[in-house]
Amino acid sequence: MFRDHYAAVRGYALRRTSPEAAQDAAAETFLVAWRRFEHVPDDARPWLLGVARRVLANERRSTKRGAALAQRLALTEVATRSLGEAADEADAVRRALGRLSERDREALTLVAWHGLSGARAARAAGCSRSAFAVRLHRARRRLAAELGRDLAPDIPNAKSLEVT
Repeated sequence: MFRDHYAAVRGYALRRTSPEAAQDAAAETFLVAWRRFEHVPDDARPWLLGVARRVLANERRSTKRGAALAQRLALTEVATRSLGEAADEADAVRRALGRLSERDREALTLVAWHGLSGARAARAAGCSRSAFAVRLHRARRRLAAELGRDLAPDIPNAKSLEVT
């Protein structure tokens, strides 16, 4: 199947994107075909081209989301920088978030950044509501502790104020 249809799939992708992205799309298309081999019809070319179309659409959406995020971050950065003291606090929050585990950052961003309710965030995180509530509570405590380190570095016994 690969030998018979690779050139057609890659050509289809080349007419829609850059050579590097076309190569990736063709590889992803045949990976999908391998994973779903029992679903590939006898006349595989139309099916493969349909998969390639969806792979390319997913890549375009991903690229647009990344560009939109970069733009939002740039706008946030500009707005934050213009606020002076708020910029220092925002930097402290970013640094504190950066020191948290991926799991803690995910819990915090699902609720704060993406605006999900506890139940929806729990589904996104793949756990129960109560488990997510505990995870979020602990993540908030750890973030507060990290912020305490950044915002009060001159306190002699700052370690004793940390929440573990």
